[in-house]
Amino acid sequence: MNTQISIIIPVLNEEAHIGALLEHLAASALHKNACEIIVVDGGSNDKTREVVKTFSSFEKAKISLLESEKGRAKQMNFGAKNASNSILYFLHADSFPPNHFDECIINEVKKGHKAGCFRMQFDSKHWWLQLAGWLTKFNWRACRGGDQSLFISKDLFDAIGGFDENYKIYEDHIMINALYKKNEFVVIHKTLKTSARMYQKHGVWKLQYFYWSIYIKRWFGANAQDLHEYYQKYVNVKM
Repeated sequence: MNTQISIIIPVLNEEAHIGALLEHLAASALHKNACEIIVVDGGSNDKTREVVKTFSSFEKAKISLLESEKGRAKQMNFGAKNASNSILYFLHADSFPPNHFDECIINEVKKGHKAGCFRMQFDSKHWWLQLAGWLTKFNWRACRGGDQSLFISKDLFDAIGGFDENYKIYEDHIMINALYKKNEFVVIHKTLKTSARMYQKHGVWKLQYFYWSIYIKRWFGANAQDLHEYYQKYVNVKM
Protein backbone atom coordinates (compact mmCIF):
# COMPACT_ATOMS: atom_id res chain seq x y z
CA MET A 1 0.00 0.00 0.00
CA ASN A 2 1.23 3.50 -0.88
CA THR A 3 1.43 5.34 2.43
CA GLN A 4 2.93 8.56 1.12
CA ILE A 5 1.23 11.90 1.57
CA SER A 6 -0.08 14.53 -0.83
CA ILE A 7 -0.18 17.88 0.96
CA ILE A 8 -2.83 20.17 -0.53
CA ILE A 9 -2.69 23.89 0.28
CA PRO A 10 -5.45 26.19 -1.07
CA VAL A 11 -4.22 29.78 -1.39
CA LEU A 12 -5.58 33.19 -2.27
CA ASN A 13 -3.27 36.18 -1.82
CA GLU A 14 -0.97 34.40 0.62
CA GLU A 15 2.41 35.84 -0.41
CA ALA A 16 3.12 36.74 3.23
CA HIS A 17 2.78 33.14 4.47
CA ILE A 18 3.21 30.54 1.75
CA GLY A 19 7.00 30.77 1.48
CA ALA A 20 7.50 30.28 5.20
CA LEU A 21 5.09 27.33 5.18
CA LEU A 22 6.89 25.57 2.32
CA GLU A 23 10.21 25.99 4.12
CA HIS A 24 8.65 24.67 7.32
CA LEU A 25 7.24 21.60 5.59
CA ALA A 26 10.61 20.79 4.05
CA ALA A 27 12.35 21.13 7.40
CA SER A 28 9.71 19.21 9.38
CA ALA A 29 9.06 16.17 7.18
CA LEU A 30 11.07 12.96 7.44
CA HIS A 31 13.20 12.12 4.41
CA LYS A 32 11.92 8.57 4.10
CA ASN A 33 8.34 9.82 3.72
CA ALA A 34 9.04 11.77 0.54
CA CYS A 35 5.75 13.36 -0.44
CA GLU A 36 4.25 15.87 -2.85
CA ILE A 37 3.07 19.38 -2.07
CA ILE A 38 0.24 20.75 -4.21
CA VAL A 39 -0.43 24.48 -3.91
CA VAL A 40 -3.78 25.38 -5.50
CA ASP A 41 -4.21 29.05 -6.26
CA GLY A 42 -7.71 30.49 -6.59
CA GLY A 43 -6.76 33.63 -8.51
CA SER A 44 -4.32 35.57 -6.35
CA ASN A 45 -3.57 39.14 -7.42
CA ASP A 46 -0.49 39.47 -5.23
CA LYS A 47 2.85 37.62 -5.55
CA THR A 48 1.65 34.27 -4.18
CA ARG A 49 2.32 32.37 -7.41
CA GLU A 50 5.71 34.00 -7.85
CA VAL A 51 6.73 32.99 -4.33
CA VAL A 52 5.71 29.37 -4.91
CA LYS A 53 7.59 29.27 -8.23
CA THR A 54 10.83 30.25 -6.48
CA PHE A 55 10.78 26.90 -4.70
CA SER A 56 12.22 24.08 -6.73
CA SER A 57 11.43 20.55 -5.62
CA PHE A 58 12.78 19.90 -2.15
CA GLU A 59 14.76 16.75 -1.50
CA LYS A 60 11.78 15.51 0.50
CA ALA A 61 8.96 16.70 -1.72
CA LYS A 62 7.86 17.62 -5.22
CA ILE A 63 6.10 21.00 -5.29
CA SER A 64 3.36 21.70 -7.84
CA LEU A 65 1.47 24.95 -8.41
CA LEU A 66 -2.03 24.52 -9.83
CA GLU A 67 -4.72 27.06 -10.62
CA SER A 68 -8.44 26.51 -10.16
CA GLU A 69 -11.67 28.40 -9.70
CA LYS A 70 -11.80 30.49 -6.53
CA GLY A 71 -13.35 28.85 -3.48
CA ARG A 72 -11.52 26.76 -0.91
CA ALA A 73 -13.71 23.67 -1.44
CA LYS A 74 -13.16 23.83 -5.22
CA GLN A 75 -9.43 24.38 -4.78
CA MET A 76 -9.03 21.48 -2.36
CA ASN A 77 -11.07 19.13 -4.52
CA PHE A 78 -8.97 20.10 -7.53
CA GLY A 79 -5.80 19.42 -5.57
CA ALA A 80 -7.14 16.04 -4.45
CA LYS A 81 -8.03 15.15 -8.04
CA ASN A 82 -4.43 15.76 -9.05
CA ALA A 83 -2.87 14.03 -6.03
CA SER A 84 -0.92 10.84 -6.66
CA ASN A 85 -0.67 9.46 -3.11
CA SER A 86 -3.07 7.47 -0.93
CA ILE A 87 -3.16 9.98 1.95
CA LEU A 88 -4.42 13.54 1.47
CA TYR A 89 -3.38 16.25 3.92
CA PHE A 90 -5.27 19.55 3.65
CA LEU A 91 -3.44 22.48 5.19
CA HIS A 92 -4.06 26.23 5.40
CA ALA A 93 -1.26 28.56 4.31
CA ASP A 94 -0.89 30.03 7.80
CA SER A 95 -0.95 26.74 9.75
CA PHE A 96 2.35 25.05 10.63
CA PRO A 97 2.21 21.34 11.54
CA PRO A 98 4.50 19.78 14.15
CA ASN A 99 7.89 18.22 13.52
CA HIS A 100 7.66 14.86 11.71
CA PHE A 101 3.98 15.54 10.99
CA ASP A 102 4.12 13.11 8.08
CA GLU A 103 5.29 10.22 10.25
CA CYS A 104 2.53 11.00 12.76
CA ILE A 105 -0.13 10.87 10.04
CA ILE A 106 1.21 7.69 8.45
CA ASN A 107 1.34 5.95 11.85
CA GLU A 108 -2.34 6.74 12.44
CA VAL A 109 -3.33 5.47 8.99
CA LYS A 110 -1.44 2.24 9.64
CA LYS A 111 -3.47 1.87 12.85
CA GLY A 112 -6.64 1.99 10.77
CA HIS A 113 -7.52 5.65 11.39
CA LYS A 114 -8.53 7.01 8.02
CA ALA A 115 -9.02 10.65 8.99
CA GLY A 116 -8.10 13.16 11.67
CA CYS A 117 -6.21 16.26 12.64
CA PHE A 118 -3.62 17.65 15.04
CA ARG A 119 -4.20 19.61 18.21
CA MET A 120 -3.97 23.33 17.57
CA GLN A 121 -2.39 26.37 19.19
CA PHE A 122 -2.89 29.98 18.10
CA ASP A 123 0.12 32.27 17.84
CA SER A 124 -1.52 34.53 20.41
CA LYS A 125 -1.39 34.81 24.19
CA HIS A 126 -5.00 35.94 24.49
CA TRP A 127 -6.55 33.75 27.19
CA TRP A 128 -9.59 32.80 25.13
CA LEU A 129 -7.53 31.72 22.13
CA GLN A 130 -5.22 29.80 24.44
CA LEU A 131 -8.26 28.02 25.91
CA ALA A 132 -9.74 27.36 22.46
CA GLY A 133 -6.47 25.76 21.44
CA TRP A 134 -6.31 23.64 24.59
CA LEU A 135 -9.83 22.30 23.95
CA THR A 136 -8.73 20.85 20.61
CA LYS A 137 -7.06 18.01 22.53
CA PHE A 138 -10.51 16.46 22.97
CA ASN A 139 -12.09 14.42 20.20
CA TRP A 140 -15.28 16.48 20.22
CA ARG A 141 -16.86 17.60 16.98
CA ALA A 142 -17.52 21.09 18.36
CA CYS A 143 -13.76 21.55 18.86
CA ARG A 144 -12.88 20.94 15.22
CA GLY A 145 -12.08 23.35 12.41
CA GLY A 146 -10.09 23.70 9.21
CA ASP A 147 -7.23 25.55 10.87
CA GLN A 148 -6.27 22.29 12.60
CA SER A 149 -5.58 20.75 9.16
CA LEU A 150 -7.13 17.48 8.00
CA PHE A 151 -5.65 14.19 6.88
CA ILE A 152 -7.86 11.66 5.14
CA SER A 153 -7.27 8.56 3.05
CA LYS A 154 -8.00 9.16 -0.60
CA ASP A 155 -10.44 6.26 -0.75
CA LEU A 156 -12.50 7.68 2.13
CA PHE A 157 -12.34 11.18 0.62
CA ASP A 158 -13.66 9.84 -2.67
CA ALA A 159 -16.35 7.79 -0.91
CA ILE A 160 -17.66 10.90 0.86
CA GLY A 161 -17.59 12.85 -2.38
CA GLY A 162 -14.92 15.38 -1.42
CA PHE A 163 -15.67 18.84 -0.11
CA ASP A 164 -19.12 20.24 -0.83
CA GLU A 165 -18.45 22.98 -3.38
CA ASN A 166 -21.75 24.68 -2.61
CA TYR A 167 -20.07 26.02 0.54
CA LYS A 168 -17.75 28.99 0.08
CA ILE A 169 -17.28 28.95 3.85
CA TYR A 170 -17.90 26.17 6.38
CA GLU A 171 -16.83 23.50 3.90
CA ASP A 172 -14.38 22.10 6.46
CA HIS A 173 -17.14 21.60 9.04
CA ILE A 174 -19.37 19.87 6.50
CA MET A 175 -16.57 17.41 5.76
CA ILE A 176 -15.73 16.93 9.45
CA ASN A 177 -19.39 16.30 10.31
CA ALA A 178 -19.50 13.58 7.64
CA LEU A 179 -16.38 11.96 9.10
CA TYR A 180 -17.76 12.00 12.64
CA LYS A 181 -20.98 10.40 11.42
CA LYS A 182 -18.85 7.60 10.01
CA ASN A 183 -16.86 7.32 13.26
CA GLU A 184 -13.74 8.06 11.23
CA PHE A 185 -11.85 10.73 13.13
CA VAL A 186 -8.83 10.80 15.41
CA VAL A 187 -6.95 13.67 17.08
CA ILE A 188 -3.16 13.38 16.97
CA HIS A 189 -1.71 14.71 20.22
CA LYS A 190 0.95 16.83 18.60
CA THR A 191 0.44 20.56 18.25
CA LEU A 192 0.00 22.53 15.05
CA LYS A 193 0.46 26.30 15.33
CA THR A 194 -1.87 28.57 13.39
CA SER A 195 -2.20 32.30 12.88
CA ALA A 196 -4.65 34.39 14.89
CA ARG A 197 -4.61 37.08 12.18
CA MET A 198 -8.39 37.11 11.69
CA TYR A 199 -8.93 37.60 15.42
CA GLN A 200 -6.33 40.36 15.43
CA LYS A 201 -8.03 42.05 12.50
CA HIS A 202 -11.60 41.97 13.83
CA GLY A 203 -11.15 41.59 17.59
CA VAL A 204 -11.34 38.30 19.46
CA TRP A 205 -14.87 38.59 20.85
CA LYS A 206 -16.39 40.17 17.77
CA LEU A 207 -15.04 37.49 15.44
CA GLN A 208 -15.87 34.69 17.88
CA TYR A 209 -19.45 35.93 18.03
CA PHE A 210 -19.67 35.84 14.23
CA TYR A 211 -18.21 32.32 14.11
CA TRP A 212 -20.62 31.08 16.77
CA SER A 213 -23.50 32.69 14.87
CA ILE A 214 -22.51 30.85 11.68
CA TYR A 215 -22.29 27.56 13.62
CA ILE A 216 -25.73 28.06 15.16
CA LYS A 217 -27.28 29.17 11.89
CA ARG A 218 -26.05 25.98 10.22
CA TRP A 219 -27.31 23.94 13.19
CA PHE A 220 -30.81 25.35 12.58
CA GLY A 221 -30.69 24.61 8.87
CA ALA A 222 -29.18 27.64 7.13
CA ASN A 223 -27.98 26.78 3.63
CA ALA A 224 -24.63 27.52 2.01
CA GLN A 225 -25.78 30.81 0.50
CA ASP A 226 -27.20 32.06 3.82
CA LEU A 227 -23.91 31.36 5.59
CA HIS A 228 -21.86 33.02 2.88
CA GLU A 229 -24.03 36.15 2.86
CA TYR A 230 -23.75 36.45 6.64
CA TYR A 231 -19.97 36.01 6.46
CA GLN A 232 -19.66 38.63 3.71
CA LYS A 233 -21.78 41.10 5.61
CA TYR A 234 -20.18 40.82 9.05
CA VAL A 235 -16.72 39.39 8.65
CA ASN A 236 -16.30 41.37 5.44
CA VAL A 237 -13.73 39.22 3.68
CA LYS A 238 -13.93 38.74 -0.07
CA MET A 239 -14.32 35.08 -0.97
